[in-house]
Amino acid sequence: MSEAAPAGDIPPYRYTAALADEIERRWQDTWEREGTFHAPNPTGPLADPDHPRAGAEKLYVLDMFPYPSGAGLHVGHPLGYIGTDCFARYQRMAGRNVLHAMGFDAFGLPAEQYAVQTGTHPRTTTEANVARYKEQLRRLGMAHDDRRSVATIDTDFYRWTQWIFLQVFNSWYDQDAKKARPVAELIAEFAGGTRPTPDGRPWAELTVAEQRKIVDDHRLAYVSEAPVNWCPGLGTVLANEEVTADGRSDRGNFPVFKRNLKQWMMRITAYGDRLLEDLDTLDWPEPIKLMQRNWIGRSQGAHIDFPTAVAPVRVFTTRPDTVFGATYMVLAPEHELVDALAPAAWPEGTKDAWTGGHTSPRAAVEAYRKAAAAKTDLERQSDTKEKTGVFVGAYATNPVTGGQVPIFIADYVLAGYGTGAIMAVPAQDERDWAFAEVFDLPIVRTVQPADGFDGKAYTGDGPAVNSAAPDRGLDLNGLGVADAKAAIIAWLEANGHGTGAVTYRLRDWLFSRQRYWGEPFPIVYDETGATIALPEEMLPVELPEVDDFSPKTFAPDDAASNPETPLSRRRDWVEVELDLGDGPKRYTRETNVMPQWAGSCWYELRYLDPTNSDRFVDAENERYWMGPRAEGDCGGTDLYVGGAEHAVLHLLYARFWHKVLYDLGHVSSFEPYRKLFNQGMIQAYAYVDPRGSYVQAEEVVERDGAWFLGDEEVRREYGKMGKSLKNVVTPDDMCAAYGADTFRVYEMSMGPLEVSRPWETRAVVGSYRFLQRVWRAVVDEQTGELRVTDAPADEATRRLLHKVVDGVRGDMEGIRFNTAIAKLIELTNALTRLPATPREVAEPLVLMLAPFAPHVAEELWRRLGHDASLAYADFPVADAGLLVAETVTYPVQINGKVRGRVEVAADASEDDVRAAALAAVESALAGKAPRKVIVIKDRMVSVVA
Repeated sequence: MSEAAPAGDIPPYRYTAALADEIERRWQDTWEREGTFHAPNPTGPLADPDHPRAGAEKLYVLDMFPYPSGAGLHVGHPLGYIGTDCFARYQRMAGRNVLHAMGFDAFGLPAEQYAVQTGTHPRTTTEANVARYKEQLRRLGMAHDDRRSVATIDTDFYRWTQWIFLQVFNSWYDQDAKKARPVAELIAEFAGGTRPTPDGRPWAELTVAEQRKIVDDHRLAYVSEAPVNWCPGLGTVLANEEVTADGRSDRGNFPVFKRNLKQWMMRITAYGDRLLEDLDTLDWPEPIKLMQRNWIGRSQGAHIDFPTAVAPVRVFTTRPDTVFGATYMVLAPEHELVDALAPAAWPEGTKDAWTGGHTSPRAAVEAYRKAAAAKTDLERQSDTKEKTGVFVGAYATNPVTGGQVPIFIADYVLAGYGTGAIMAVPAQDERDWAFAEVFDLPIVRTVQPADGFDGKAYTGDGPAVNSAAPDRGLDLNGLGVADAKAAIIAWLEANGHGTGAVTYRLRDWLFSRQRYWGEPFPIVYDETGATIALPEEMLPVELPEVDDFSPKTFAPDDAASNPETPLSRRRDWVEVELDLGDGPKRYTRETNVMPQWAGSCWYELRYLDPTNSDRFVDAENERYWMGPRAEGDCGGTDLYVGGAEHAVLHLLYARFWHKVLYDLGHVSSFEPYRKLFNQGMIQAYAYVDPRGSYVQAEEVVERDGAWFLGDEEVRREYGKMGKSLKNVVTPDDMCAAYGADTFRVYEMSMGPLEVSRPWETRAVVGSYRFLQRVWRAVVDEQTGELRVTDAPADEATRRLLHKVVDGVRGDMEGIRFNTAIAKLIELTNALTRLPATPREVAEPLVLMLAPFAPHVAEELWRRLGHDASLAYADFPVADAGLLVAETVTYPVQINGKVRGRVEVAADASEDDVRAAALAAVESALAGKAPRKVIVIKDRMVSVVA
């Protein structure tokens, strides 16, 4: 790629790519040397009372920090980073103390996979990638406070990640207080008798093991043997969000199976209501809020217990009023009671269709489970697939009718949703109806369908029917749905058969990974297997060196395989002697590691106080940068910019951790991110030859509406940018060809920041020529001298300047960078028509340009005679008196067609405007008398003739 310089002789002082490169590198060195963008803290090592913004109104601007891949940045990656940099630079010039830093989300699978392939330690490759990203971001002129940069792999950082995990582990959620509290307070309540134990026995009469189990069942971080997403091909379990819609891993595209495995979980479901309610306090895009609401999926209904010979089966239903129509039950194949319920032989009279052709219930269950494990959740829940299942050989009792209902397992019920069991009411549910038809099960209608209904399952409203048990004091017949729900819940609670309940689609957060490259858990196990938290003084628990970075992987379809972690092979690290306050003892370390999401749940807090070795963040610094602005304000970062793809995963997890820290008094804000802005994507064209192979995009030319590589026509596609598509353009390429400032201006001028847009290298030259015009407005290309005059600007130029100043300020506040740049182009073009540029226009133009093209703006500012950086110069303010137009031009329509224009004084009366308009179109009226003349002030005049 070559610089887009004009042909022929180049004036010696023209703004070229070579000059841009020299200017940019010199100013980047100056900013770094002088700490230009260091933001002062209220207290601690980063406090600076002499800073030009010390004590000013604060503004915290945050980017979703990147994962540093070996490929480095392409032009799509820094779109949001340049946007936040422009916004932060403007706000700094507008008088605010701006914190803007950049860190790196550096744990994770890609570096580990590269380590497995090459034998290179993941820290080595990751640190090299971080250095590469830092250099690329520096080359783009980012105004980050480099003292605050963090990486999640730094032990000084993940020490505090482990500390936060311990805060979660040592807490429980008090449903009465609606907040997390320390586990020590829970134990004190049990011991003092103010909180009853589950079985009513006094706390002191329980064994230590029994006490531990009760406490562990309350903890916000706990170990559970639960259905998880097991990926044999990766050798690890995955969170629901890391599994694609077709049931494969989002990394590697391996099959994923449901398995019951012991894993660390986080009780995010305890915060379901608060995560929902507090969305209303956030300045976030509505589509993101909707995605979170749908993911949390709050449902109100009842838990109902159906007695069996083994134990009650609890179901959750949003329609408890239909319980009289529950003619069978369905359990997920993984449900914990299935094995106990299934007898050795089929009960007498079992229908052949219920057995699946197997000789016993246990054989049927085993075969069906194996088949279900190979299906994705999406496949299992599909409404179009044929309903399958087997009878487990046992019955439950419907608590309202007393009748016996058969229990099936079927793959359309998932263990991870609700209770993993449903009461099947085929008359009111289409899937249940389809299942009942396949297995010849009774169908009892409990809601009277509306007139004219001729379908099968009726899901609408109507009065209850067939819903009375007089001998049990229960009669719902004739009641509407809402009243029937209230009546049945009251009866269930009064008779010990259930309770009103709220459930969530949200599942507890699976927090274990069978990897090496992640944060170790600060947990050990004693000889009884009890989980024991390490004391804070033993943090960080550092990752040990290992010879083999890979977990044991298996054939992708080996669903029965079991995890084996890399850390488990370091027995000298796993088995350790520690004194935890009661003398030296042998313990076993946890050999799973935390997921990559752990560090990204709180990194914004560490930017506030990155050198603090006593706390994860000083309380005063946290209050200053993230505290609430007023009563009821949620607090948090003032602007958070990143991709919409993190709408659920990262944002939900981070909100949960932050709320725990808030409940425990560690932070003053109850939300981490007050305002969220999702930038769009930069997409690119790719080109495919007749053989279906991608060709180098930069070598393709357009001729007569088609695209050619040499003489061969190729097909154009539009979408992502990537190496495999041979359409990658890097910022390095752009900086070499045009300079970083041109690249920044082009990306910000392509369209609204929130909208995706196509990359077009050929169009970059427009931004390059704009900067050349700005340069020429200040510097003579032949002599290098200023072409700026101290003579006052003419009235028209002065009015245009203040119109642009006012517009650019509004655009910068509203993150409308493309329209701000358009206004600067308009002003610059006006200056090219003048013999010399008035200083009163040149200086505001340079200052307004600075957020977008900071290097050339600094250079011009210095040449204009200023010694200090313009980073803290006051952003121009418009003179309101000059924003009032002296005249207004009205287009004049006759019967809907513009026939003339008239210019009148801005304060002209309506009668004067009407008279001037009629005079302007007198000839067009050709003597016709106008029937009506409508004046729309400052816009147009419409004449009906």
